[in-house]
Amino acid sequence: MFTGIVTEVGRIMAIEDRGDRRVTVACAMDPARIAIGASIACSGVCLTVVDRGGTTGDAWFAVDVSGETVACTAPAQWQTDRALNLEPALKLGDELGGHIVTGHVDGVGEVASVAPEGASLRIAIAAPADLAAYIAAKGSITVDGVSLTVNAVTDQPDGTALFALNIIPHTAHATTLGALVAGDRVNLEIDVLARYLKRMQALKG
Repeated sequence: MFTGIVTEVGRIMAIEDRGDRRVTVACAMDPARIAIGASIACSGVCLTVVDRGGTTGDAWFAVDVSGETVACTAPAQWQTDRALNLEPALKLGDELGGHIVTGHVDGVGEVASVAPEGASLRIAIAAPADLAAYIAAKGSITVDGVSLTVNAVTDQPDGTALFALNIIPHTAHATTLGALVAGDRVNLEIDVLARYLKRMQALKG
């Protein structure tokens, strides 16, 4: 379980094909505090640590990424030198600063536009039709592992939805979101509460 509050930006330093992809991520964590078998969200994808090493500030950890995970996430994510938003799993008693995030990607969106708005960025993202009903103004959504509040939603004739986000300067600098440009693909996870509400409404109907 995660909160969508990114602790640092790591970078893929190596990818090895072992049937699944063994992905090694450079990070600044203390490797002594990264347990084998622990979960780390990598740009919104919950992955299990299978190896780690290095020193604090110059550490690394390795995860195995299945073909199913590759198929369900942003196409350009799994390549060498790719920046990743990192968040270790929530511990009992930790502050829930964002919202409840599972690390299970529900779909891939495409950045439609990025524009400055004051000191912040206004980012519009096109969401696929099967996620449109779960996205609401003032609701929560996770984009590449970052907990965000939806500012506005516009339903499209084809059933998809265009939703807008305000990215404050801190978030832009502390995550990969500040580097997004139109056409980029991003991992989306809908609010878990919206998922259950939709299911209950479907059963009731």
